[in-house]
Amino acid sequence: MHNVVHDKDNKRFLIRDQDSIAAEMTYVTSTASLYIIDHTFVNTAYRGQGLGDLLVEAIVEYARENGIKILPLCPFAKGRFQQRAELGDVLHQ
Repeated sequence: MHNVVHDKDNKRFLIRDQDSIAAEMTYVTSTASLYIIDHTFVNTAYRGQGLGDLLVEAIVEYARENGIKILPLCPFAKGRFQQRAELGDVLHQ
């Protein structure tokens, strides 16, 4: 169930549970090399399972592989970037 999918057409990373969305993180492309995380949502039934962290890890991995910097405006993502120094290599300064 914890398979993160990158839905490029809708600019989001998401985790599905059968036909419903358990969690999603949306972003805006400021430029081809700058993604702005604007929203993270975890369905109430799935909270406390670390799904938000899985979404952060997925977008960071994608950013590293594609030379993208991330500007986390969403409070959840911003907090994770502040807590985890190891994500700093993709953080937009």
